Amino acid sequence: MKRIDYHLHTRLCKHARGTIDEYVAQALSLDLDEIGFSDHNPMLQEFARPHRMDPGQFDRYVAMVREAQKKFPRLPIKLGLEADFLPGGEDFLKEQISRYPFDYVYGSVHYLGEWGFDDPVFIHVWDDYNVDNVYTRYFEALMQLIESRLFDIIAHPDLVKKFGHRPKNLDMESIYHRVCRCLKEASMCMEVNTAGLRKEVGEIYPVKRFLEIAYEHDVPIVIGSDAHAPEEVGKDYDRAVALARSAGYTHIQQFSRRRRTPVSIEDQ
Repeated sequence: MKRIDYHLHTRLCKHARGTIDEYVAQALSLDLDEIGFSDHNPMLQEFARPHRMDPGQFDRYVAMVREAQKKFPRLPIKLGLEADFLPGGEDFLKEQISRYPFDYVYGSVHYLGEWGFDDPVFIHVWDDYNVDNVYTRYFEALMQLIESRLFDIIAHPDLVKKFGHRPKNLDMESIYHRVCRCLKEASMCMEVNTAGLRKEVGEIYPVKRFLEIAYEHDVPIVIGSDAHAPEEVGKDYDRAVALARSAGYTHIQQFSRRRRTPVSIEDQ
């Protein structure tokens, strides 16, 4: 059974703490087989800058991961990126992603327009919107992300539920099927992300039915803790595996230079 956590952040994103060495030490203490750093990409928009590395820190981020790879040769450490998708920003992302030989690239949606809908600072803005409309806008952006064909993995696929808001009149099954069909066509993975267990919603991203539909469409998965502190590395990994197994999965994906290989999550 392989234990791989591909979603670790660094202090460069401005909302994480701890050193890379501390993240690696935690991974080693948990006997993880492989980890990957995937910090938030630099963005030019002013509203996004408080939550990610500055453009001038991109080289530093890559150098930090490369240094860790040399320092801890017994633990495979992959170079990843979590890149935010904004409609119209495809050319910027394409150029940014092409700068370095990433092992994988997460695509994520954190903004609807300039509203960081998952930012606790702006949680009050939810009161100004119809929840169904927010969900609709979120999943439309998610579909555009997938259709851009820029990414390998979709991060925390139903992040919109973070604060516990639930749609009332949407056919979520149809939405899930649509997303998963497109993921399959784009040859993308879905992330099983445990960070939701540490948020108000109190459950893994994605909800079980979403993951079951992903399995029905033969969408591959990875597992990520979305760690923003050393003690969160590998957090609730076994719960993610249990959810994946309950949906039908027996394998997760291992990445290298943006090529993936299935590895078992079954006990050997």
